[in-house]
Amino acid sequence: MDFDNLATMTYQVTGRVARITFNRPEKGNAIIAATPLELAACVERADLDPAVRVILVSGRGEGFCAGFDLSAYADQSAPDGAGGDRRGTVLDGQTQLRNHRPDAPWDPMLDYQMMNRFVRGFASLMRADKPTVVKIHGYCVAGGADIALHADQIIVASDAKIGYPPMRVWGVPAAGLWAHRLGDQRAKRLLFTGDCITGAQAAEWGLAVEAPEPADLDERTERLVERIASMPVNQLMMAKLACNTALLQQGVVTSQMVSTVFDGIARHTPEGHGFVADALANGFRDAVRRRDEPYGDAGRRASGV
Repeated sequence: MDFDNLATMTYQVTGRVARITFNRPEKGNAIIAATPLELAACVERADLDPAVRVILVSGRGEGFCAGFDLSAYADQSAPDGAGGDRRGTVLDGQTQLRNHRPDAPWDPMLDYQMMNRFVRGFASLMRADKPTVVKIHGYCVAGGADIALHADQIIVASDAKIGYPPMRVWGVPAAGLWAHRLGDQRAKRLLFTGDCITGAQAAEWGLAVEAPEPADLDERTERLVERIASMPVNQLMMAKLACNTALLQQGVVTSQMVSTVFDGIARHTPEGHGFVADALANGFRDAVRRRDEPYGDAGRRASGV
């Protein structure tokens, strides 16, 4: 892979820190087919670099990640490579959306294969031998949250918006990590409503390790990664493996498998088909706005949980 010409992110090493930065700010760093492949490749490169002790993931522009690039479904505005069909190949947005119509054939296992490819790429943050830190500003929603929840440490601006609004229609978080990160009560509180919390609430609930004011986010993040990077790399690897044993015993892999299957089903329910019809007729952004406005949290607003 040409790390100097990545389509969705940049890779840089400064001192003992590998920095992976999502780099599609004009699209809210939304996820396309190349994202999981490039993320996994960057994480692997950092893991194999003897100079690196910690991996930091962040996003350029107004937010960390707005989820999957679904704008192309309605208006084909996303660049080439946005999304993938059920076989993992790239399709234009209109074809992608039409594949979710009631009269379109659907193979749930091919759907699972396609979505699992994304989850495997995101999970590279958890599988990496070295510690991974995600820095969140602005927003981290839907598939963006699936990425972030795989990190070993999350540090977030106090005013950021975090959650999985597609739970309201047409989606289930394929990473399956909410209950593992928050416990079942708080995970259900978010997934039963599709509500989003602020960064401050994320820290209060234990989803993030810290939630500084937006102006202090960069400084606090650098302090965190530098303190981690000061540790011997072998100690870091042992600590991560020991802690991840608990997650594996909780059944993280099973949760991801079941949730990825359910995500495909959610896109083929009667309500899911109705959402697709609305998006085809009126545009995806308008369909999302109508989905969220009754809950009072459309756009950048958190839900006031």
